[in-house]
Amino acid sequence: MRFAICNETFNDRSVEAGFELAAECGYEGIEIAPFTLAAYVTELTPQRRTEIRRSIEKCGLTTVGLHWLLAKTEGFHLTSPDPAVRARTLEYLKALAECCADLGGRILVFGSPQQRNVLPETNRLQAEAFAIEVLEGLLPTLERTGTIVALEPLGPQETNFVNTAEEAVAIIKKLSSPHIQLHLDCKAMASETIPIPDLIRTNKQYLVHFHANDPNRLGPGFGELDFVPIFKALLDAGYQGWVSVEVFDYQPGCERIARESIAYMQRCLTEAQKR
Repeated sequence: MRFAICNETFNDRSVEAGFELAAECGYEGIEIAPFTLAAYVTELTPQRRTEIRRSIEKCGLTTVGLHWLLAKTEGFHLTSPDPAVRARTLEYLKALAECCADLGGRILVFGSPQQRNVLPETNRLQAEAFAIEVLEGLLPTLERTGTIVALEPLGPQETNFVNTAEEAVAIIKKLSSPHIQLHLDCKAMASETIPIPDLIRTNKQYLVHFHANDPNRLGPGFGELDFVPIFKALLDAGYQGWVSVEVFDYQPGCERIARESIAYMQRCLTEAQKR
């Protein structure tokens, strides 16, 4: 288990300065929101991709991958009933997988709640079929680039499509590919009726990535969520992937969020290892 942080946390400074602070705080990995690099990843030249990757490696960090894949874009939607929209979405997801690999990453966290919502003109079953169609079309690119789409269940306050780990795993099983796996997020899991440690243990077979945050939208340790049983469940599950800090409320300031989150997680991991 290794600790990373999402780079949009450092929204008060340049991308490169964010990498430097993440490394200074003790993180080993950086997870990137594409919109922090360019409006669309297709605008990133090979030279710029190389520069970003070198900046990350110069700081001693590893690129975890990308998240917020479709945030702040237009014209893309995973479950659209319009074949042309789905085709555009597929092509952009291919570009994201290529960019992820170019930056040295492996994981593509599919959250993007607004770009996956079940639209009024369709229903849940149709939406799932459309999503599976797009993801099936993406598989050859994922295989070639060595990347993995990590489907992220999100709470009903965020989206009306894939609100539980069970729903995400059902899609993963239908696709039956090692390149489509599960991502779990603490804030999102808090909206489920099943306790977070139980969700981790139940779905350990599919779990490839993990976000650490509090239901209050701040970092781990900034709220009431106890991460000792969460880390104990990850250890019991044999999880060896990244635990990335992802926050949505930056009011405490990026440096405080970064430093206090990793300090809290390190204490919790030490305690969990004793149990």
